[in-house]
Amino acid sequence: MSLIVIVGAGPGMGLEIARVFGRTGFTVALVARNQAKLSSLTEQLKSEGIDAHGFTADLLDEESITTAFTQIRATLGTVDVLEFSAADATLPAAGVLDVTPANLQPQLDFYFSAIHVVRQVVDDMIAAKAGTIIVTTGGGSINPTPSFANINIASAGLRNWVLNLHNVLAEHGVYAAHLAINAWIGSGQPGTSAAEIALTYLELHEKRSDADPRYPAAPM
Repeated sequence: MSLIVIVGAGPGMGLEIARVFGRTGFTVALVARNQAKLSSLTEQLKSEGIDAHGFTADLLDEESITTAFTQIRATLGTVDVLEFSAADATLPAAGVLDVTPANLQPQLDFYFSAIHVVRQVVDDMIAAKAGTIIVTTGGGSINPTPSFANINIASAGLRNWVLNLHNVLAEHGVYAAHLAINAWIGSGQPGTSAAEIALTYLELHEKRSDADPRYPAAPM
């Protein structure tokens, strides 16, 4: 059975991505730092007939990430799909004229934790000549918003790295993509529900044709 690991799992996008893949037969591993939240999400998925498991990790602690993925490999096997969509609402945004090294560095540290996460699976994927890596950020990684300037810098840097990753991994049969979500998830506007957006992830995994997709594909 194929395995998807969702890093930064929560009751919104993470849960819906788990449902989309779980309903196609994937085993689901959720990674987050809050054990109570993980337990609630995995129990909810299990009640829907999805094989789900939770693993705690602090994304700002590399040893914690390594430990979580060691546990995942030991209990569930190698990872077929990795999805990173972590967010930390406690990190304050800074406007373009207010960006400083002090308010930029925490955003860089958080977003760039994706690099250490990817390193946990990429060697196995290269060896297997198969695998999918999807990294998610907001639309500001492509279309900057002045009031979120420090977040935009960090997410744009991560997008750049993922596109380079795609260029290197493609020849090994591994698909890497950055998905920019330029919508307020759950705002009530058409096409903005987490359940609708989650379908994009399965489509990307199956088609493997676009390294830099945007959601929605056209401006809303």
